[in-house]
Amino acid sequence: MKEELQQKIRTYFKDMSIYKDPKATNSLFVGRNLPSFVKDYLLKRFLNLETGSIDAMGLSAFLDKVIPAKGEMVKEKVLSGEEVVLLTRFIIYIDLVKGEKQFAIPDYGIKLREGLIPEYVYKKHAGELVDGEKWGIVKLCLLPDDNGKKNHVQMVEYNPFKPYKTVDINFLREARKNFTTEEWIDTLLSAMEYDPDGFVSMTQKMEFLTRLLIFIEPRLNVVELAPKGTGKSYVFGNLSKYGWLVSGGKVTRAKLFYDKTKQQNGIIKNHDFTVFDEIQTIVFQEPAEIQAALKSYLESGKTTIDNNEFTSECGLMLMGNIPLTASNVPISPRYFDSLPQNFRESALLDRFHCFIEGWLLPRVNDSMIFKGWTINVEYFSEVLHSMRIQNTYGLLFDKITRFEEKADVRDSKAIKRMATAYMKLLFPQWENEEDVDKDAFDLYCLQPALHRRGIVKEQCHYIDSEFKAKMPEVWVV
Repeated sequence: MKEELQQKIRTYFKDMSIYKDPKATNSLFVGRNLPSFVKDYLLKRFLNLETGSIDAMGLSAFLDKVIPAKGEMVKEKVLSGEEVVLLTRFIIYIDLVKGEKQFAIPDYGIKLREGLIPEYVYKKHAGELVDGEKWGIVKLCLLPDDNGKKNHVQMVEYNPFKPYKTVDINFLREARKNFTTEEWIDTLLSAMEYDPDGFVSMTQKMEFLTRLLIFIEPRLNVVELAPKGTGKSYVFGNLSKYGWLVSGGKVTRAKLFYDKTKQQNGIIKNHDFTVFDEIQTIVFQEPAEIQAALKSYLESGKTTIDNNEFTSECGLMLMGNIPLTASNVPISPRYFDSLPQNFRESALLDRFHCFIEGWLLPRVNDSMIFKGWTINVEYFSEVLHSMRIQNTYGLLFDKITRFEEKADVRDSKAIKRMATAYMKLLFPQWENEEDVDKDAFDLYCLQPALHRRGIVKEQCHYIDSEFKAKMPEVWVV
């Protein structure tokens, strides 16, 4: 990535820029397995913006204080009566029957029912401490239960991990105006921690950036089939705290949607996106029930679980491997044959909007990991999250496109969602119809959306000939 572009990033994203040095970073965080958005937050605290150098001693001391190395006995410290401060992920469960706000910190061995959130902390952060996974800085101490017979770990202080409490979308729009489309695409790749120079074509770059669509557009459903080593798990597990990665194992309807026994929402409720990684290894405990719930949810964003209506704006992604020939193309034209039997149903798959051809992506190697100045991940992830509720781009899509009269509703919804997501990602500066470069919209937004929905249609046709492969006509006004 050219130095001129790095300098441009530093100029227009001064407070959000960071110098990436993978080798130095790995040394600083050795023994601490942290996602990128946490690493960038910590690096930013100890970064000299002028030189790009990190106060390694200061960072190491802070890490020792709030993120103990793996294997350090945090639970034992609490049990011995010490107050412990941690920057950590934790899981919240609201027990309605007992009226308790419980938490667990799996990484440090603190289980649900061992941790309690007092009412004053809960009320202070109303709306933040809801069911699900959170990140934050917490202070813990050991206190006796009300009856004095047992003890519990109490969260006596909580500071949400949200370095950017608000994101100024107008600032982003103004800054984006100073970059060409090609420069902005390279900026986005570097923000994802990948070197744009490691991609051999614009096709590869766009295929890679398409992974971000579910970060930025509500209820976008995606399938990606790719060979191993293309960075699938890294992108979805490290760039945002708003997503959830399910990596193999058993999956229940209660875990995904709603647990009626615990009266607790599942992972789809509280996240921007849920990714089924290594889909071939995931086992549904009640296949028929989950399939029925998924069909309803993928179609409308809601489903009924035991007479309870469940709604969410969470997108769903299926990720799996696909066998390739020596020429690096799929062995069979029937791509969905690589999915497990539970998902190999046309009526279910037709509800997915987008297909990513992962075999077009390069295998990730050390030379592809970015080194230099770019936008930090903590800010980048907040931008993606904040853009989800921006409706300007959907309204613009309606103004500048037309569908043939008899277009299938699922096709038109899929095309609009993808094209809108591409606009948010690549052209956030477009606010009015006059701002839109129609050629760029057609090339970078509309045509990719048609192509990706077309693959889903074609693959459903292979499974069931009743599903037509023909895409509707769509054009730019």
